Amino acid sequence: MGNNEPSVRELAVNECWALLRTENVGRLAVWVDDHPDIFPLNYAVDHGTIVFRSGRGTKVSAALSDAPVALEVDGYEAPAHEAWSVVIKGRAEGIREIDELMDTVDLPLFPWQAGAKNLFVRLVPTLVTGRRFPVVDPTIWHTPFSNVRRSPSE
Repeated sequence: MGNNEPSVRELAVNECWALLRTENVGRLAVWVDDHPDIFPLNYAVDHGTIVFRSGRGTKVSAALSDAPVALEVDGYEAPAHEAWSVVIKGRAEGIREIDELMDTVDLPLFPWQAGAKNLFVRLVPTLVTGRRFPVVDPTIWHTPFSNVRRSPSE
């Protein structure tokens, strides 16, 4: 990178958690059979962990397997022209104990899809990383061919 190019700033763990509290939608990466898969989900931060609720299915089955999981959340701060990205890596565990379930029911978890969402899952992090970077003006990516008419797709 040249000296005039804006740099990426690594975030401290406490900054990552603060940013995670400003959003409520992320993407959960899990291992399914012989390939990775990714699912959008609503989440809540709870005592240094991430909690989500869902119904039975591929996402929950894969998350609760022995394979590690990752959650990625992004944000954009328009006034500062900055974007950020936080990734949590760790393991998922089902919330089954009645006292823990009672605490979890009060979290602001609002799945987008209707239906039975009676399973609560906690992501326990082993690694939390994040970065913040300036967003450049998109016109810097224009080329002499950017506005050339193209033939329609077939």
